[in-house]
Amino acid sequence: MSSPTQSYTYLDASAVRESAAGRSLALETSGGATPAGEEANPRFFDGFLTAPTAAASALLAVADVAATRYYRPGSGALLDPVVTANGDRLRMESFSGCCGVYARLDVLAPGLDGDDIGHGTTNVDINVPLRQALARLGGLDPLRLRVGPEGVEATTFDGRFVEKKVPLPQRWLRGFAEAQVLGAGFVPRAEVPPAQAAAVLRSLPRFTLSSGARTTRWVVPTGHNTLRPVSRPVPGAVCLPGAERLTGLVPVLRHATSVRLYTPETAKGGETAVAWEVTLPGMRLTLLLSPRASRGFSGEGGVLEDLATGPAARDAEHVAELLAWEPKIDKAVLSAQTGLTPKRVRAALTVLGTSGQIGYDLAEEAYFHRNLPWSAGDAEARNPRLRGARALVAQGAVRLDGALTWVGKDDHAHMVGVDDAGRASCTCLWWAKYQGGRGPCKHVLAAGMVRGRETDREAETPAEATATTTATAARAETAR
Repeated sequence: MSSPTQSYTYLDASAVRESAAGRSLALETSGGATPAGEEANPRFFDGFLTAPTAAASALLAVADVAATRYYRPGSGALLDPVVTANGDRLRMESFSGCCGVYARLDVLAPGLDGDDIGHGTTNVDINVPLRQALARLGGLDPLRLRVGPEGVEATTFDGRFVEKKVPLPQRWLRGFAEAQVLGAGFVPRAEVPPAQAAAVLRSLPRFTLSSGARTTRWVVPTGHNTLRPVSRPVPGAVCLPGAERLTGLVPVLRHATSVRLYTPETAKGGETAVAWEVTLPGMRLTLLLSPRASRGFSGEGGVLEDLATGPAARDAEHVAELLAWEPKIDKAVLSAQTGLTPKRVRAALTVLGTSGQIGYDLAEEAYFHRNLPWSAGDAEARNPRLRGARALVAQGAVRLDGALTWVGKDDHAHMVGVDDAGRASCTCLWWAKYQGGRGPCKHVLAAGMVRGRETDREAETPAEATATTTATAARAETAR
């Protein structure tokens, strides 16, 4: 089956241009969402970058991630990064072709000097000549940045438009969802000077098309703001999985003021995801690596439990009405505005994340809003474990047995249990292989759906209970 395509249409090609007025970095936009609705080529900013060389190096790092496959390297479509204007900053995001590396450049208010920053989300054209120009950019001269058409009154292509057709990056949608769930569980593990970070990265094997990213290394933060290499995952060690994937940060570090490392709060040794956050003048560059080069974020399964709960989908519709490209989403405020508990707000944000509407900022420990310019499609269709769990429930293949749950029929039944800490386990092969490290299996999801029904009903208002009963009856009639 051929992949659907995503069409990017730009009024011109993005470029670094020289003129009598100086240098300018013109980033052309494709179709995207704004407060006024969908626009063919929205304009988000026109002004100057206060640290142009650092910005060019960081933007090139984001573009390089979008152009690279770290697992099974080879040629692939050059996908264009997503840019979101949040009113006080510009965020540029991309995933690698294998979806195992997520990159984001946050250009904050101190990094921009110009007119007001708009609101909205679109793609920006990052072409090969532009990447070559960014790599050559240097000097202390100011650099003008324009994100969007040169004239907001432009309504015709004037024969210069650029059109790209690439495979629809459905994995990006799943990757955005999984990255924000994973990031929300990260904690800072170390902060080191750029020179120390550069020394560690220069000692790593270089990424090549023939070798790929196969090396796993560990470092231990010390009390002297250094990272000491170790040969195994000793207590306190930070994993560098597929370590070759980090070497693209080396050219950026010469502009950095500090470097932070983050890992999951629940990390207990072994291969785990890691995030490197590089602080630059007026900017932050974040690189998030999956636990292994062969593991793309799109398959991590962190969103499945929230997607499986009935209230989360309904709550997400309510929460979505209150979002307006905020750079920081306050869960407490959303809880007060919606009347939902903080736990239900978090689950609703996870559901919204499956259509790319929510991201997570490690530095600010807060979610942010974006609105992706392509169709999100159906979250359930992109998560086969969730479809499998719903099918098991619909078939009546879930049987409660005290504290245990049997899922499946006859010889294909599996036992699902929950320990005193609330952690589920299953006897299926998926669980034996991953031990919950890539999210729940379909049997755990199905067991949770059935056991959670009574809890959901107790939490519902009378109107919600009536709507649930009606929807259930309609599904049963459709099944017949």
